[in-house]
Amino acid sequence: MTAGAPTPPPSTAEAHEHSHADVSGGWLRAAVFGAMDGLVTNTALVAGVGGGGASSRAIVLSGVASLVAGAISMALGEYTSVKTQNEQLDLEVEKERRELERNPEGELAELIAMLRVRGVDERLAHEVAVQLSRDPETALRLHVVAELGLNPEDKPSPSVAAVSSFLTFATGALIPLVPFLLGSSLLWAALVCGGVGLFAAGAISARFTPRAWWYAGLRQLLFGAVAAGITYLIGSAIGVAVS
Repeated sequence: MTAGAPTPPPSTAEAHEHSHADVSGGWLRAAVFGAMDGLVTNTALVAGVGGGGASSRAIVLSGVASLVAGAISMALGEYTSVKTQNEQLDLEVEKERRELERNPEGELAELIAMLRVRGVDERLAHEVAVQLSRDPETALRLHVVAELGLNPEDKPSPSVAAVSSFLTFATGALIPLVPFLLGSSLLWAALVCGGVGLFAAGAISARFTPRAWWYAGLRQLLFGAVAAGITYLIGSAIGVAVS
């Protein structure tokens, strides 16, 4: 650009592409929750069963049973939860659609008020609301997003959430069992594996949050340690009582 040349108006600026992380409660939430739950569940289970004096074979058997049952339960729970949320959103969308059909003036006034709250002056808010309301689907989407905080066109997939939860729970639950599956009979080795997995899972999850990786890792390790410690004490007490 030569010196003194006029600056192009903002309208001629090129839009740049960018993306955001999944925050709609889809695969990411299910994957993080599944991995954490699998790690905590089986690390605590190994601690409790091992603390009770069970053999390596019994620990592996109970751990694998917990892995399979927990992964299936998590997948079914996630599928049902997301499916129910989507169905509830569909119900609210239809309710809003009926309101737009029965009371268009009231809904127009509501849309104007939404724009005014966001800093648009009254005259412009009225013009924009009238223009947007010419397309019923656009008006419907704006009302739903503003009132429910959810976009009806961006619903999470129940199947994706279920599969993510199943796979990550199974992976997390497998980690504390690795030493036993490799032939070790040392309880502390399994607990160390579980602790490393918990720290790593927490650190990885920090990538999607403003938290420092070490803080998220230590927090998850602490949660798992508390669960494993309590379960170990209970298992030890039961083992002594029934011996």
